[in-house]
Amino acid sequence: MSNIHPTAIVDPKAQLDSSVTVGPYSVIGPHVSIAAGTKVGPHVVIEGHTSIGRDNVFFQFSSIGAAPQDKKWSGEPTRLEIGDRNTIREFCTFNTGTVQDKGVTRLGNDNWISAYVHLAHDCIVGNNTIFSNNAQIAGHVEIGDWVIMSGFANVHQFCKIGAHAFVGMSTSLTQDVPPFVLLNGNPAAAHGVNIEGLKRRGFTREQINAIRAAYKTLYRSGLTLEEAKAAMLEQENALAEDVAVHARAMREFLDTANRGIVR
Repeated sequence: MSNIHPTAIVDPKAQLDSSVTVGPYSVIGPHVSIAAGTKVGPHVVIEGHTSIGRDNVFFQFSSIGAAPQDKKWSGEPTRLEIGDRNTIREFCTFNTGTVQDKGVTRLGNDNWISAYVHLAHDCIVGNNTIFSNNAQIAGHVEIGDWVIMSGFANVHQFCKIGAHAFVGMSTSLTQDVPPFVLLNGNPAAAHGVNIEGLKRRGFTREQINAIRAAYKTLYRSGLTLEEAKAAMLEQENALAEDVAVHARAMREFLDTANRGIVR
C-alpha cells in the first residue's frame, strides 16, 4: 500500500524513501529529498532545494523551503537542510538561504518547533531547541543547542543566541545572547542564568556555580567588557576542566558577538 495519499502531488524527481508518508493535498517539489521514517501531514508544501532527514513529523499547513523573503534573491538554487527527529507543528514557514550569506538555512536534530514559527533565510538552528508558538527569527540568525524560545519572542537579523539560553515570552532581541543566560523584556534584558534548564540537562552543582560566577563577573561586577573577560579567564584557570569548559563557552562567545550582548 502506498504511503503517499492519492490527492498529494509529489514530483517524480523528488527523492523520498519508501517509508516516507505524505498526507492529503500536500505538494512535494522536484528538488526535495526526504529520508526514512519522516511523516508529512496534510496540506504541507515542501519545495526548493530542500533536504530532510529521518523521522521528522510535519503537521498540516506548513510551507517548507520556499524562496527567501529577501529582495536580493534572484532565483539562485540556495538550500534548506533539516536534520533528524524534528517536530514541526502547524503553519510554520522555513525559507531557503541566500548567496549573500551561507546559501543555506539549517535546522539540526531533535528540535520542537511549535505553530506559526518562522525560520528566515540563512538561519542556523542547532539541536534540542524548543520554539514556542509564534517565535520568529529574522535572516542570518544563529541559535545554539538547547535554546528555548518562548511564545512571540522575535530576533533581529544577524543576532546570535548561545547554547542553553532561555528567551522569555514576547521578548524582542536586537543584540546577541551569551550561553546559559535567561532574559526577557522589550527591549530584552538579562535576568540571570537558566539554572532550571541546566539542572534538567544534568549539569552538576559545580558546573552551574562556575557558570553563575562567570555571569556575575560579566553582568554584575561593573567591569568593562575586556576587564570582565580577563577576570573570567582567571576564574576558569582555577577550575577543573570539566567545570571550566562551560564558563569558557560563555567567555569565548563574547569574541563572536558582533551586535554586542544583551545587558
